[in-house]
Amino acid sequence: MRWAKGFRLGSIRGVDIVADPSLAIIFVLILLGLATGVFPEWHRQWSAWLCWVTAAAAALLFFGSVLLHELAHALVGRTRGVQISKITLFMFGGVAQMESEPPTWRAELSMAAIGPVTSLALGFAFLLLAGLASGPIHIDPRDPGAALAALGPLATLLFWLGPINIVLGLFNLVPGFPLDGGRILRAVMWALSGDLRRATFRASLAGRAFAWILVSAGVLMILGIQVPLLGGGLINGLWAAFVGWYLNNAAVLSYRELLLRESLAHVPVSKLMLTRFIRISPYMRIDTLVEEQVMMSGQKAFPVEAGGRLIGMISLGDLQKHPRERWSEVTAQDLMTPAAGLATIAPQASAFEALETLTRRDLAQLPVVQGEELLGLLRREDILKWLALHAAHI
Repeated sequence: MRWAKGFRLGSIRGVDIVADPSLAIIFVLILLGLATGVFPEWHRQWSAWLCWVTAAAAALLFFGSVLLHELAHALVGRTRGVQISKITLFMFGGVAQMESEPPTWRAELSMAAIGPVTSLALGFAFLLLAGLASGPIHIDPRDPGAALAALGPLATLLFWLGPINIVLGLFNLVPGFPLDGGRILRAVMWALSGDLRRATFRASLAGRAFAWILVSAGVLMILGIQVPLLGGGLINGLWAAFVGWYLNNAAVLSYRELLLRESLAHVPVSKLMLTRFIRISPYMRIDTLVEEQVMMSGQKAFPVEAGGRLIGMISLGDLQKHPRERWSEVTAQDLMTPAAGLATIAPQASAFEALETLTRRDLAQLPVVQGEELLGLLRREDILKWLALHAAHI
């Protein structure tokens, strides 16, 4: 898979693990920060090589900890009826992508709470292991840094991983949607009101409020003001502001996604699909297709059928991949995407599921197929048109 859409690292119990390109950025930042700053300051006697190796191990184990945090969400979610097929690791941590909203507030609560609990448990476990690896530590009040300097590479690694996981767990408990704490807040509000939309709206507002606090704190830090818990300085300020901006956008988008899901969940694809469109033979020459169909209609993709079966699709993008002067030498079946490689949708599927597929695969339309029979075409613009007419509140 190309980095533009993420790199698939593997699968754990049926959950795909994908690394977003932005993961490389934060990995390099952590690596540089530890190898050139933290570890040389703790251990002035260490060689540069040892600092870099320990820093690389720390960065990898940190993202392993984030992965365990998200896997905990996924596994508990599955026991509560929420299907999670993919976990994406990116520069702000990770996200377990749910195929549907939790069915009850109890499912939401248990699924949200397990993430911070996992991070906190990992943090204390790392600290316990660090204590076992280092043996008794004697801290001189006059020179506390000497205790750190006496640690070996393994103990140093564990002592760094412990607090960072505890901080991760506590940060996720902040009651701002879509952080885990915000989802816990939404579950409580959902339990009290019985209204998922209202609970999501209020939790989203809490998330945006926390995000703007972070942005404001970041601005103060950039201006040279020390902020409690966050510190000060240009780099820290820019980072706090950037995280706040991201959380604000995530809160807004999460609420809009719920509205989209509610609006489209009960709209079948068969209601929105096109049933009158041009179908072509696999033996049609490309120059004929362009002159008689592409130029004479507004259709941008053409189903290729043989014997009443869908065998492929050919789009304007496919045409552009072949030299124009050779269009008379090739047919539709030479340039089409075979049916086996197409994303399709069933007529009884929901329009929201179709929109998710269109967005995830970066497509403009989907063939609507029952068995091997093509029943229609569903375009992104058809879904957006329905939303404009029936869901103006989104």
